[in-house]
Order: sequence, then structure tokens, then C-alpha cells
Amino acid sequence: MILTAGAFAQLTSFPKPDYFRETFQKTKTTVELKDPVKLQDYVHEDKLEMSLKDYLALVMANNTDIAIQMLSVETPKNAITRAFATWDPLAQASFNSTRSTTPASDALQGAATVVSLSQPAQFTYSQLLPTGTNYTATFSAQKSTTNSGFSTFNPALNSNMSVRFSQPLLKNRGSYVNKLGLMTARSRLRISEYNLRNNILNMINTAENAYWDVISARESLKVAIGGENVAEEFLKLSQKQLDLGALSPLDIYNPQQQLANAKLAVSQAQFTLAQKEDALRRQIGADLEPKVRNLPIVLTETVDIADTGNIDREAAVEKAMNVRPDLKAANQNLDVDDLNIRSARNGLLPNLALTGSYQSQGRGGVFYRRTNVFTGDGTSSSILTQVPGGFSDALTQMFGFGYPVYSFGVTLSLPIKSHQASADMADAIVAKKRDALNVRTTQQQIRLDILNAVTNMEGSKEQLKLARIARDFAQKNYEAEQKKYELGTEINQNVITAQNLLVQAESNVVTNQISVRRNLLNLLTKTGELLDERGIVVQ
Repeated sequence: MILTAGAFAQLTSFPKPDYFRETFQKTKTTVELKDPVKLQDYVHEDKLEMSLKDYLALVMANNTDIAIQMLSVETPKNAITRAFATWDPLAQASFNSTRSTTPASDALQGAATVVSLSQPAQFTYSQLLPTGTNYTATFSAQKSTTNSGFSTFNPALNSNMSVRFSQPLLKNRGSYVNKLGLMTARSRLRISEYNLRNNILNMINTAENAYWDVISARESLKVAIGGENVAEEFLKLSQKQLDLGALSPLDIYNPQQQLANAKLAVSQAQFTLAQKEDALRRQIGADLEPKVRNLPIVLTETVDIADTGNIDREAAVEKAMNVRPDLKAANQNLDVDDLNIRSARNGLLPNLALTGSYQSQGRGGVFYRRTNVFTGDGTSSSILTQVPGGFSDALTQMFGFGYPVYSFGVTLSLPIKSHQASADMADAIVAKKRDALNVRTTQQQIRLDILNAVTNMEGSKEQLKLARIARDFAQKNYEAEQKKYELGTEINQNVITAQNLLVQAESNVVTNQISVRRNLLNLLTKTGELLDERGIVVQ
């Protein structure tokens, strides 16, 4: 089952056309759940027929719990995208228009009532580089007009271009320390991927056990039906002897009771099989599909299994140490701890930075050459010459770099004592010690898991061999008791006891056959090989 969201992420940068569509489109919050897939491919003659491989393919395609687990890596992936935000460039623009009318307070203001208009505009681009360098490029322009008689540029057009930078020399210096957040996010993604694989591994184990639960219930039903058939045949024989007068009427109750018990066992086995089939339908999403949910299920796997031979315990342990995703996740945590220690170490350093700036400026506008500017008698100045000009004059001067302003400096921020940074470093070291111990305990648990799994596997194989021997003897004993009963040398109670022992022996064989299957499944799970053995790829 695949989950699809309507929200569309912003993937394009300014000023591409898609940027505006991705930024300003309405966010869709509807979640679409797709119907189960591929189920109809396994419907034959109105039955849902599956091998183990087919069944696991349907589990991977339709299991809701697995679909939920698949989403667990999306948040760590988004964390990587979020880590790049540190180096996102930022563009800012501003414009203001201010008109003021004020009464003059002295003659030097050039008018009795001073009227002025100021229109500044500014464009800024800033960014933090992976090396830790922070730079800002600014372009500003301003238009000013006034009715002052002392103004020589009216309107006055000013332009300014500046570049400022700050380079850390100790704290936050270099690409490595500034990429710690990104590297940590990537490490956490790998941890999530290992955890996802481990969770899928256990879910496939659960799903396959559901498959063998149905097989076990099916075989148990066959044994119960076989017991019912034997009890029914014996009842027919007893009834025949009763009709011939060779059997007391009081002795007919035991065969009848045996048949009733056998029918009860069949009924119980049928309901158990129905429950196991319902659980299996949920695993493959068949319960969500009305056309499939009520179809009979036919599983093509048999309980018999080829002899796996003796299992090398140490080789199995070594294989698990190399494959188990939970151990890989535990080891990956140590990588995150190293990055956190490096980040804490950076936090202890003084903040020493080299700063610098360069600025170029220009002026333009209509120039007025005036006379008797300061007459002392309050009369207006006279304009001798008017030189036309515009914004291009200001730009020409600015890019001519004839009026530069530049500066360099060093800033130092020295923490006399930083309790927070010291505590962060101590916590980072403690976390690494804890995770190192977690790796060790995981390794110990893996060894114990493998040894127990191998022991259980070998034990179930031996028990299956003995159960088959016991079944053969139970079959022979039942046949002997049946023969003696037919010859009149044995009572029916002994035949019934032999019947029960035979049914129990048949049931023990089935139980141990399933046990071998389950223990092999458990061994593959504990070694971490189950997904590869079943041809399952987690993407």
C-alpha cells in the first residue's frame, strides 16, 4: 500500500518560473491510500493460490505495517535537506519614500519652510559558505529633493555598493566543522535505514510465520479428518459385530464416543484454520479487497524440508556480526557520537574572526552652481549655471571606484568559563561510552541468539526424526490391535487407545515438521539473511 501526499516541495531556486508555482501554490493535505495490488494475479479457479515467494511479494506490496515503516526514513531524508539550510543564500530588498515639511529654525536651512523628499532603495545578498565565511553584498541608491536654496544637487542621486565579510579563525573555522550538522543528518539517515531493514526483517518473520500457521492448521485438520475416518471405520466394524451378536450392546458406546471426539477435533481444527487464514489475509491486504477477501486460500508449500546438514555455530555467529542491521545501526551511532564530540569541542573554542569591508560610492543629479550662498542678509542665492545629470552619473562614479571606503579588523569573543560548552562535551563523551557498551551488548545478544537458534534447529530436526519413528510404531501397533480385535482376542478399548496414539503420533510429526520450518526461519532472521534468502530488496 503506497501513501501519496498532495503537497509539492519547493525544489527550484529563484528566479526560475517553477519557483513561483512551487512557492505560492495551495498546499494539498489530502492523503490518498491506494488499493491493494497484484492480488488478482494469484486467483485461479476462484481460489487465492500462493507459494511462499508469491505470498511474501504480496506482503511487501500491500502490508500496511510495512508501508508505515517505509515512511520512517522520510523524516531523516528531510533532515538532510534541512541541514543545507545553513548555507542558503538570502536576498533582501527595501524601498521607502518619505516627504517632510518643516519650518526653518535658522537661515542656514535655505528656506522659510523646508520641504524635502527622500526615496532610498537597498538590495542585499548574503550567504554563509561551507568554510565558515559569511559575506554580504549590498547595493543602495537614494533620491533626495529639497527646496533649500543651499542645495547644489537637486534632485541628489546617490549610489553605494559594498561588500562585507567575516571569516572565523578559531571557532567555526573550516569546512569540516561547518558540515558537522550535515554529516550528522546523513549518519542518522543510515541509522534509520538500518533500523528500517531490521524492522522489515522482523515483519517478514511475522508474516512468514502467519503462512506456516495456515500450513500447520491445514495439516492438523488433515490429521483430525484422518482420525475421524479411522474412528468411523472402527465404529462400522463394531456395529457390524453388534448386529451379528459378537459384541455386547454395552461395548458400542466406546466407538461412538471416539467418533464424537474425532468430529469435535475436526470442528476445532476447521475453526482454527479459518482464524489463521483471516490473519494471513490481513498480511497481504486481501481483507481490503471485497473481490478477494472471501476466496478460499490455497498454499502450495509443503511441510517437508530438505536436510540442511550440520550448522557451524561460529560461522553463523560471524555471518550475523557482518549482516545484522541492528548491529550496524549500533555501530553507526558511534559515528554520530564522534561528530557530536567534535561539535562540542568546537563550542569550547574562543570566537576569533577576521572582518573586512569595501565600499564604493557615487553621486549624480542636477547640479546648481550658485553665487552669494552665504550673503548674511537673508536674501536668496543666485543660480549661475545648471548642469543636467542623472542616475548614470552616480553609477559611473561608483564603478569608477574613485571614492572608496575600506576597513579590516579582528574581533575576539573569549568565554572566561563556559559551563554549557563543558557540559555539552561531557554529555557527548558519556553518550559515546553508552553507545560503545550498547554495541558490546548487541554483539553478546547476537551470539546468544544464534546459539539458541542453532540449538533449536538441531533439536527440532532430531525431534522430527524421532516423531516419524514413533508414528511408524503407532501405525503398526494400531494395525496389530485392529487385527487382534477382528480375531476376537482383543477388546475395543485397546483398539481405541491405539487409534488415539496413532492420531497423536501423526499430530506430533506435523508439529515437528512445522517446528523445523519455523526454526529455520528463526535462524535466518537471527543471522540477518532472511530478506536476501527470500529475494526481498528494501529500497
